[in-house]
Amino acid sequence: MPFRPVTPEKLSSAVVRQVEELILRGILQPGKRLPSERELAERLGVSRPSLRDALSQLQSAGLLSSKPGAGVFVADVLGSAFSPALIALFARHEEATMDYLSFRRDMEGLAAERAARLGSDTDLAVVSAIFAKMEAAHTSRSAEDEAVLDAQFHMSIIEASHNVVMLHMMRSMYDLLRGGVFYNRQVMFKQQTKRAVLLDQHRAIHDALILRDASAARAAVDSHLAYVERALLDHRRAERHEDVARQRLDHEMKG
Repeated sequence: MPFRPVTPEKLSSAVVRQVEELILRGILQPGKRLPSERELAERLGVSRPSLRDALSQLQSAGLLSSKPGAGVFVADVLGSAFSPALIALFARHEEATMDYLSFRRDMEGLAAERAARLGSDTDLAVVSAIFAKMEAAHTSRSAEDEAVLDAQFHMSIIEASHNVVMLHMMRSMYDLLRGGVFYNRQVMFKQQTKRAVLLDQHRAIHDALILRDASAARAAVDSHLAYVERALLDHRRAERHEDVARQRLDHEMKG
């Protein structure tokens, strides 16, 4: 018969599994410092020796890292998603930006569709809370704040889709965007007209999600990122035209 004796699970194994799940679901993010050993043991309801055993296993697995005098942190598990050479290559070629936006349209459209169908009411409450902050930042006319909240808004939709593979893949992609590899997000929020259009587009995404209209949510994401693509192309074209105009002016002034 295919049965084996049931053995009690070690407390340290239960702790390992819980931390792994928190990292997998994106709740514990890279760089996050864990509570002190005493506090964490109390929260988990385990002895400190059991906790130390679990933390040692997680460090050996590369999921946690210890910094002397600073504590234990979630490791940068996304650090090797793209090699430095590939990141540099992305930054040097404009086509990578267009491919990046095309990829986002596909992935985020799917995520919005899933979030509308599968996201919990709490998931959508998070999306709403971030959108409310976007409206406040729009009123204060802070391009930097709006750019940061833009990424948080899109990431909250990915999280609400409840696909852990998509979650970590897209978080890695947003890290590249935050580093300015593809383009400077703040460029999109510097002009008042564009800022108003972008806010309306985010509102359309938000409202479709709240109504749990999966097809409308996907269409709103597609429309938004298509607009971003056109705006970036126009911005880069304007920069090239300005460069030519400056050359002409310099020639006329010297002539």
